[in-house]
Amino acid sequence: MNKIGLFLLLLTLFISCNGQTNAKSQNQNVSEIDNKKIIGGGCEGCELMYVEMPEQILPEHTSLGWTEGKQKLILTGKVFQLDGKTPASDVIIYYWHTDDKGLYSSSNQTPKKAKEHGKLRGWVKSDKDGNYTIKTSRPAAYPNDNIPQHIHLSIKEPDIPNEYYADLYFDDDPLYLKHKKKYGKLDRAGTELLRVVLDSKIQIAEHNIVLGLNIPDYPTKNRTDIQSGLNIGEDQPSFIPFHAYGPDKGTRTCPVCKYGRYHGIVYFVGDNPNWDDIKKWLKQLDNESVAREKYLKAYFVYGNSKNYNKQTRHTELDKIGKELGLQKIALTFVPSFSDTESEATLNKINPNVENTFIIYRHRTIVDKYVNLKPKEQNFKLITEILDKTKGNYFDFNEPKHE
Repeated sequence: MNKIGLFLLLLTLFISCNGQTNAKSQNQNVSEIDNKKIIGGGCEGCELMYVEMPEQILPEHTSLGWTEGKQKLILTGKVFQLDGKTPASDVIIYYWHTDDKGLYSSSNQTPKKAKEHGKLRGWVKSDKDGNYTIKTSRPAAYPNDNIPQHIHLSIKEPDIPNEYYADLYFDDDPLYLKHKKKYGKLDRAGTELLRVVLDSKIQIAEHNIVLGLNIPDYPTKNRTDIQSGLNIGEDQPSFIPFHAYGPDKGTRTCPVCKYGRYHGIVYFVGDNPNWDDIKKWLKQLDNESVAREKYLKAYFVYGNSKNYNKQTRHTELDKIGKELGLQKIALTFVPSFSDTESEATLNKINPNVENTFIIYRHRTIVDKYVNLKPKEQNFKLITEILDKTKGNYFDFNEPKHE
């Protein structure tokens, strides 16, 4: 192929995929104008999921990339309803991605109508517990371009009239940060970031799908529960509280940045502290941290904006830590939960609630509770959630990041 032909091919691939990858771009704007009632805002190319869709779709699928690709990849997880806790069955997930050269190459088995998606495509359907698994290869970035490695998903729920898209990127891809800066982080149907671990030479990315999360025009019932904190399925953001007591005392260490690999609990208390209850929770979370060693890091983040004084707040928390004899939990504070300097505002905490518990695993929020009382049943609940959300690859190693 001559240089002009190669250029036209790459240009076509770029235009086609860019429309699929980012409804952040012009295709979304068209959808918002012309298809206001389309759930998810529309997706150019997602309709190809129906081209030769099998009558029977299993919870697991293996693509040609598993045998032909340079890097084996397992993408696996659970599908949940919008609450992030209720498993969703019979949800069809169609995927497609590039090969080792960054192209949507086809084979003689690729349907003519689906050639623009290439040969690395397939379907899974969540089982009764919401499980799905895709065995494929890790995609390469487009040649001579700066769009990061990615996997396209088209999601079709049984009771939703149309499919909607979600795109997944890799947190160790050096191209991702520029992409995020330009387009933002959408987290459609869950975090858009895949964080891989290694099973020998196989890369494994656990990714839970939360139906309707950050999907425009998604039908939801009017919520009457008290809102505080980000949603299950989104990433726990980085922020820099002041550490008054604990291993990082005297610093402004970011919880998720330093201790994000395994489980983390961030216990937020705002403008209405009940110190008797707080102390009970601090002791319990500290005991849980001691028992789980490196696999759990717990943080208390105090964001009371009333009569705030940095030194007073530091002294107050340090005194409580010593009084309770806390060993591992970090006692931290911010001027308020709307403070932008510490970026505490990214947590979207309601300062008027009694407390907000955010539980994350590998940097992604896996559970959340608001106004949780320090009762034995709730202590047991936290323990059960930590055990339940470990997954099958909790203590596997991450690949070395450059």
